[in-house]
Amino acid sequence: MPVSVRIRLRRTSLLVSALSRLIQRMLSAAGEPGCVLSVEFVGDHRMRRLNAQYRGRDMTTDVLAFAMREGPGPSSPLLGDVVISVPQAIRQAAEQGHSIQRELATLLIHGILHLLGYDHERSASEARRMQRKEWALLQAVLPIPALIKAGPVRSLRRVARRKR
Repeated sequence: MPVSVRIRLRRTSLLVSALSRLIQRMLSAAGEPGCVLSVEFVGDHRMRRLNAQYRGRDMTTDVLAFAMREGPGPSSPLLGDVVISVPQAIRQAAEQGHSIQRELATLLIHGILHLLGYDHERSASEARRMQRKEWALLQAVLPIPALIKAGPVRSLRRVARRKR
């Protein structure tokens, strides 16, 4: 199952091989071990541009998902693309009192579920269904490995303090 991980950050170093293995475990747990997925980790500026361009919301967000399997037609191994704002993930982890690894894992799962057709904005019952599936997938991939290189802890704290 090909997983493409692209990192478009200057200040935070992510561990690509650990991310790739984690994503593959998530896809297997979600019942999609043979799909093709692209994941990109970006900063707030790029995420804001993407959110404005594709969703009409001129603000940063934590995760965007671009599905390749929408609409009728033959099934494809191409699942789609997930884009995650690492600075936003750092802020959310700090606000919720858990690790950046857990937040990144949660956002990856959230994006993958959107690609699989889950949509928490559709209805309250769909939101609960998606939340249950997110929790189940998170439990299936525990323990979450280190995903960030050890050096940038101070810069992570600076990012978490910004935009509060």
